[in-house]
Amino acid sequence: MPRAIWKGWLAVGQVSCAVALHAAASTSDRVSFHTVNRQTGNRVRREFVDAASGKPVPREDQVKGYEVAPNEFVQLDPEEITAAVPESDKCLRIDCFVPCREVDGAYFDKPYYLTPAGEAAEEAFGLIRDGLKAKKAAALARTVLFRRLRTVLVRPHGAGLIANTLNFDYEVRSSEEAFADMPRLSVKGEMLELAKHIIATKAGRFDPAAYDDRYDAALADLVKAKLEGRKPRRKAAPKKAGQPEDLMAALRDSVAASERPRRRKTG
Repeated sequence: MPRAIWKGWLAVGQVSCAVALHAAASTSDRVSFHTVNRQTGNRVRREFVDAASGKPVPREDQVKGYEVAPNEFVQLDPEEITAAVPESDKCLRIDCFVPCREVDGAYFDKPYYLTPAGEAAEEAFGLIRDGLKAKKAAALARTVLFRRLRTVLVRPHGAGLIANTLNFDYEVRSSEEAFADMPRLSVKGEMLELAKHIIATKAGRFDPAAYDDRYDAALADLVKAKLEGRKPRRKAAPKKAGQPEDLMAALRDSVAASERPRRRKTG
């Protein structure tokens, strides 16, 4: 298990245990680039300059600024910002329990694995984990993580727990606004039955390993080709999707296409 990025306590009423937080997802293995000078091959250094004078600004003269009017800022020193951040007591204090499916996925931010921090915490940790499993529930907790007060959803996950930080309500855009211009349609009859049939014939299970990062793989192949002095492989252009002129005919063709593999198997 990678090194913990946070250690603290998980508390339910008077029951508490020491826990460690580990990143559940990482982008460190993605292909990444530096900006370099085409002429010299040297890396380019980023520099902050004054927007009006164009002169470089030394690090000691750089402060955060909140814009209150066009080109008018309230300046905030690092010490002032630090003093305004809530103090952390290193405790994930559970407020309440909710059904696992009750929290809308739009509120999910980042996932982390929660493990007991030491043998002394294992019994209480297992009690909380198994209690959540038995009730098919998730716990809503709050704590200061990475200098921000965060709401965290804690759920059973294999032998441990998974903790998702949640977006605040003001950060999640309204779905009603997004769908406001959509017409109210009710699909019935043969068209709906054909759609249900297509969904049934293409039923499967989610396997994360089956969905590769083609963009990252293509970049890795490009870099390798440049190092070897060869031309990178050309990828076949994907078939462009378009609006069918006859939706019913397109549904029937899709049903026929989904039936062919089944006929070959039974044949």
